[in-house]
Amino acid sequence: MAFNLKENVKPISYIKTNAAKMMKYVNERKNPIIITQNGEAKAVLMDIETYQDTEDAFALMNIIKIAEKDIKDGKVKKAKDVFTEIRTRLTENG
Repeated sequence: MAFNLKENVKPISYIKTNAAKMMKYVNERKNPIIITQNGEAKAVLMDIETYQDTEDAFALMNIIKIAEKDIKDGKVKKAKDVFTEIRTRLTENG
């Protein structure tokens, strides 16, 4: 995601006076706005879809991280064994 810093970095005073315009901007362009306060970046304004995509990506990364740890710790089974176990359980309960 490339964006123009001149357009996408705004002071909080500008955001306050142009809130509706800024909401429209992030929703149409899907570019976040970095909000500054006293010259320092303090927050980010982004559309909800981009936020959800970001959260989903982080959740997936965490799942991968857990899986990598399980592999490292030897907590794995062969796929053949897992399917055999599932078939056995289904047969017992069916």
